[in-house]
Amino acid sequence: MADVLVRYFAAAAEAAGREEESLSSVPTVGDLRAVLIERYGDAMTRVLASGSFLVDGVVSRDDGRALGSRVDVLPPFAGG
Repeated sequence: MADVLVRYFAAAAEAAGREEESLSSVPTVGDLRAVLIERYGDAMTRVLASGSFLVDGVVSRDDGRALGSRVDVLPPFAGG
């Protein structure tokens, strides 16, 4: 399985303490969610509770979705 580049933005970057990292053996969005919560704890749990994943440019909240080569972890955004 190929590595996945995981990029973090705003509150997700704060929770992870980094802007990006490369992960291996993470096949789905659900697996990535579990790895990030295990690795970064409560701060990441809060971000992921209402945030989303951008998998190769497409927003996904489906835990079964296969990952591609890049995933952006996006916190919830306020707007108007």
